[in-house]
Amino acid sequence: MANLCVVGGHAVNGVAEIHSEIVKEEVFNDFYELWPEKFQNKTNGVTPRRWIRFCNPPLSAIITKWTGTEDWVLKTEKLAELQKFADNEDLQNEWREAKRSNKIKVVSFLKEKTGYSVVPDAMFDIQVKRIHEYKRQLLNIFGIVYRYKKMKEMTAAERKTNFVPRVCIFGGKAFATYVQAKRIVKFITDVGATINHDPEIGDLLKVVFVPDYNVSVAELLIPASDLSEHISTAGMEASGTSNMKFAMNGCIQIGTLDGANVEIREEVGEENFFLFGAQAHEIAGLRKERADGKFVPDERFEEVKEFVRSGAFGSYNYDDLIGSLEGNEGFGRADYFLVGKDFPSYIECQEKVDEAYRDQKVSPVCCNSLWIFCLVSHVLCMLLTLIIKIFVKNDLCLSLGQRWTKMSILNTAGSYKFSSDRTIHEYAKDIWNIEAVEIA
Repeated sequence: MANLCVVGGHAVNGVAEIHSEIVKEEVFNDFYELWPEKFQNKTNGVTPRRWIRFCNPPLSAIITKWTGTEDWVLKTEKLAELQKFADNEDLQNEWREAKRSNKIKVVSFLKEKTGYSVVPDAMFDIQVKRIHEYKRQLLNIFGIVYRYKKMKEMTAAERKTNFVPRVCIFGGKAFATYVQAKRIVKFITDVGATINHDPEIGDLLKVVFVPDYNVSVAELLIPASDLSEHISTAGMEASGTSNMKFAMNGCIQIGTLDGANVEIREEVGEENFFLFGAQAHEIAGLRKERADGKFVPDERFEEVKEFVRSGAFGSYNYDDLIGSLEGNEGFGRADYFLVGKDFPSYIECQEKVDEAYRDQKVSPVCCNSLWIFCLVSHVLCMLLTLIIKIFVKNDLCLSLGQRWTKMSILNTAGSYKFSSDRTIHEYAKDIWNIEAVEIA
């Protein structure tokens, strides 16, 4: 059918630049050589009316205030004007307050829906999308298991020194007949049940699977997210649109060079995106390497698998789940989605996330057992900033504590390209050959 569509259609387009290149170079290469003029790219987009203006009123008010107009709702290129204010301390304070107010709403929502209590001053690390092996929720939860295991091997003081408090939130649905996806959901909930009831860990780490994820839930979670996970096996995600929604809301992303991640990273700045993992052009070779028995798994990855098999997360037999990551060949085996290959790069990138998140000014009004830690951090941050200003006298030097917030602002500023308005205008001009009609 796809071949017939290429022959019969007057245009063929991918929905992200990398997707369009894969279509031309791999999927329909013969057709591309025959009719190169048919092939185009139209990167997806999302509406800023719903995904900023409607779902995030506090951030919308800030954007309007600092750009001087609400025109950004229809002309998203005006979001780029935030770039010139990214170092402004007043904007950064307002930005953090807006984010925290959104997180407080999610705290109440999670308590109501799951029974779990979380604190708003932890990093909200969110992965919400269809449950599928290529989207690699399994890589995320394995990273969390590794984090938990390392915490358990440390003293309480070492934990607080080495780890930023995190609330890891998952959401999404699996097809009714997709057994492996169902196993992944089961595994996430089992890991959460263990970690969330561990008194030694407390508020340093929480894992929550949100039931019945839908657009309304997304409108609540996305404005509250500090970090979002877009970690698909490179070359397998056509575009993705949740990554655009998160970027619009000032959420920093950890991800692979896949789908629209590539363009988001270009627009927001490489330094404002946490990149890891193999690239699309390497995947076929890595799978062959695995089939030839040449792949050597990272010791930390093997450590996580053994920890799961030990029964640390309950009595359920996860051999079928873990078995999919083992062996060199066979259907449902040999780690087709390269979780093991990308695992070391992923956990090392997560360490960089922790480092960056520490570098922000923290409100001294924090919750539960974290408040003393937050107060001390806040005071030290202020003292060190004052010392730098007095002795370094470098106007170009960012005040300590601004890095994460600046990254967040620049994500919103750089997200202007990903409006569906731009996408639709491109379709209208280049494919549909229609013109806009003004309605009086």
